[in-house]
Amino acid sequence: MKRFVETIRNIWGIEELKGKILTTLGLLLIYRIGSTVLLPGVDPSSLTQLQAQTSEGLLGVLNAFTGGAFSRASVLALGIMPYISASIIIQLMGMAVPAVQKMQKDGESGRRKLNQITRYLTILIAGVQAPSYLANLSAQGVVLTLDPATFWFLAWVTLTTGTIFAMWLGERITDKGIGNGISLLIMVGIIATLPQAFFQEMLSQVNQGAGWVAFIIELFVLFVITMFAIALTQAVRQIPVQYAKQAAAGRTTATPAARQYLPMKVNAAGVMPIIFAQAIMFIPITVLQFSGAEGDSVSWLITVFGNIQGLGYNLTFALLIIVFTYFYTAIQVNTTSISDDLKRNGGFIPGIKPGGPTAEFLDTVLSRITLPGSILLSIIAVLPALAMVVGLNTQWAYFYGGTSLLITVGVILDTLQQVESYLLNRHYDGLMKTGKLRGRTQTSTI
Repeated sequence: MKRFVETIRNIWGIEELKGKILTTLGLLLIYRIGSTVLLPGVDPSSLTQLQAQTSEGLLGVLNAFTGGAFSRASVLALGIMPYISASIIIQLMGMAVPAVQKMQKDGESGRRKLNQITRYLTILIAGVQAPSYLANLSAQGVVLTLDPATFWFLAWVTLTTGTIFAMWLGERITDKGIGNGISLLIMVGIIATLPQAFFQEMLSQVNQGAGWVAFIIELFVLFVITMFAIALTQAVRQIPVQYAKQAAAGRTTATPAARQYLPMKVNAAGVMPIIFAQAIMFIPITVLQFSGAEGDSVSWLITVFGNIQGLGYNLTFALLIIVFTYFYTAIQVNTTSISDDLKRNGGFIPGIKPGGPTAEFLDTVLSRITLPGSILLSIIAVLPALAMVVGLNTQWAYFYGGTSLLITVGVILDTLQQVESYLLNRHYDGLMKTGKLRGRTQTSTI
C-alpha cells in the first residue's frame, strides 16, 4: 500500500503526465455526458421496447460499446462504431489496393492521408447507419414529439454529427491525453454498465439465489478469467536475434554479436477476430428475417443463429474466430518485411539463413503459436454464453469474456504502459516491482 501511494505521488509529480491524465478524464466525462443527451423529438417514456431489444444479442454488444447510448436514443447512439468500421475497411483495403499499400509504407505523410480517408469514410458510414437506426426506432414504437419528416432530418444530422464529435474526442485524447483515445471511448462505454450489472447480480444472488457464497465464487471466477485474458494478451514467443556488425566512425566493423529477441505475439490479431465473427453470425438471421422466407430449414437457421446461448451458435462462432484469427494475423504480421528489415540491419536468427529462409521460419513459428492463441481466444469469446447458461444476469455475463473483457484488458494495459514509460523516463520506479510492464505496442486495440 505504501508503494502504491508513493507511485501515485510520483505520477502526480510529473506535470506533463498529470496534465495528460486530467485532459483525458475531462474529455471522457464530456463523452459520457453526451451519451445521456436525447435525440430531439423523442419521447423518453416510450423507450422501454427499445431497451428490451438491446438487452442481449449483437445489439446488446453494440449497446455496451456505446455505454447504453444506443438504447437511450442518444445523440451519440452510433458512438464510435462507424469509425471502427471505417478503420477495418481501410486495413482490408491495404491487402488489395496498391494505392493504400503505398500510403501505409510512406511513413508519417502516408499515415496522415490514411487518417483523413478514414475520417471521410466514417462520415459516410455514419450517414448510412443513421437512417437504419431511426427506422429501428420507429419499429420499436418510439413516440415522436415532432413531425416525422422534421424528426428524420434533424435526427439524421444529429447522429452523424455525434459520431464526428466522438471521433474528434478520441483523436484529442490520443494527441493531448494518455492512451489511445478511440479505444478509451469504447472501454469507458463498456465499463459504464459495470456498476449497475454488479449490483443487480449481487442483489439477485443474495435475495433470490444461493446467497453471498455464490456471489463471491462468481467474483473469484471473474478474477481468474481476467488474469487468463491478460496472460493471453501479453503472451509472446521470443525469437533470439543476433546483430554481428555495428557501424562506427563511418565504417562497418566486426563486433561481438549482441543478442536480442524478436517478440511474436500469441494473439497478434487482438479482439478483431471476435468482431468479424460476430458480424458474420449476425448476417444470416438478418437476411432471413427481412426476406420473409419460410420453411423448416429457415426456422432451424433462425433458431440456431438467433440463440447466442445455443451449442450450434457457439460452435460456429468459435470456428469463425479461429479462421479470422489466422486471417487477421496474416494482415498484421508481415514476416517477409520483418526478414528484410533484419537482413538490412545486419541481424539474423541463429541457425537460420537471412532472407527467404528467415521469412519461412517466422511463418512456421507464427502458424504454430497462432493455433493455441486462436483456440484460447475462441474460449474467451464463448464464456459469456456459458455464464448466461448457468444463470448469471445477461449484463453481468458480458464481463466474463468476449469483446468486452478483451477490449478492457487491452486498453488498460496499453494506458499503463504509457504511464510506465513516463515514470521510467523520469527515473522513478515503475508500476511493477521489476520496472517492466509488458503491455501492448502502439497498435490500436481494435
